[in-house]
Amino acid sequence: MAREINLVPDIKEEMIKTLKMRNFIFFLCIVVAAASIAVTVIVGIIMGGQKAVMEGKKQSISILSDKLKSYSELSDFLTIKDQVGNISTLTNRKKVLSRTFGVLTALIPSGPDVITISELSVDLSDSNAPKLIFEAQADAKKEPFIDYNVLDSFKKSMEYMRYDYGHYVDRDGNNIPAYCMIETGADGALLNDSSRGIYAYWTINAEGCNPGASSNTDSDDTSTTSSNISKYTLEDYDGQSVVRIWRTPQFAEWYKSSPEDNKPYMTLDGTIANVEHFQSACISYTGAINQQTGSPKWTENNDNCKLVPAGIDGIKVTDSSNGRGAEEQLVLRFSAQITLNPEVYLFNNSHLISLAPSGHHNVTDSYVQIQSMFGERATDCDENDTDCNSDKNLKGDS
Repeated sequence: MAREINLVPDIKEEMIKTLKMRNFIFFLCIVVAAASIAVTVIVGIIMGGQKAVMEGKKQSISILSDKLKSYSELSDFLTIKDQVGNISTLTNRKKVLSRTFGVLTALIPSGPDVITISELSVDLSDSNAPKLIFEAQADAKKEPFIDYNVLDSFKKSMEYMRYDYGHYVDRDGNNIPAYCMIETGADGALLNDSSRGIYAYWTINAEGCNPGASSNTDSDDTSTTSSNISKYTLEDYDGQSVVRIWRTPQFAEWYKSSPEDNKPYMTLDGTIANVEHFQSACISYTGAINQQTGSPKWTENNDNCKLVPAGIDGIKVTDSSNGRGAEEQLVLRFSAQITLNPEVYLFNNSHLISLAPSGHHNVTDSYVQIQSMFGERATDCDENDTDCNSDKNLKGDS
């Protein structure tokens, strides 16, 4: 039986293992060093390339900058560009001060006292609380000539004053541009039918006024446009083809329990479809069926668009006195200040009208009536004017 004898001492074996470990570690160090050198070289190449690219871009930018600065119209272009960018902001801030006349027409009470305004100003220093400041006189036309109750009428009517705005839409619910609508007649008054309410004319054939027509202006095919217009009843107004759109809902004609093809449709919650109409941002309509007649009774709500914001003392009478008018008649002279809802003057609130205290649309803002709203300033009565200071000519609490 053969036997193996290990003649290598233990110390020799340990040395051999150590040498192998040293050689292995040395090999790893060489590999790591080579990898580090490779990475360093690659990073250097990348950084050099980036620097070269950045230098090239910098040079290109410098050339383009010099070329841009060489244009003589540069300053004008930048000014125009800046203004174009601000159009939206400017439009949002734009105010329509002519609405003051509609507000005054709805505000001034109709009755025996004829009220004329001698001075009027609009204070917009506080954009969130525009103010009407005016001097006026009330002529009762009969004894007692000086009626202080007109001031009470002013104050009490404030909480009932409302306004309304929104958009006119076609049968498909598309907004019709505001410039395509004719809302007033030659006298400046809103178009109104005594039995059916307020309406406006849509100039459907004018450029850009038919949102439901074909948008392909390069095509000779007018079938889409013709088909779109054929859905509407055209009228002639001042030589133009127009479509009448009712601002006041036509409840009896539009209400149906279920929709019918090509027929106006109005539900009990006030939703209107399949007919050109006015979409109010303020007024909502609801109907309740009368069990006896089977017909709905409609109610109108406009609590969101108060002419005077809630919590504000709407009108402040700063001064009042007995006076005489331009024809020496006895009048009540007074000065007042009214704080309005800022939305009343916003340009973006299209088709805005003021609503009289009765809750119905005010349709009396014609040029003639606005003109008659103003007159010469009344003067305070002299102390020796016995008729002016006599109790028999006074009415109400002064």
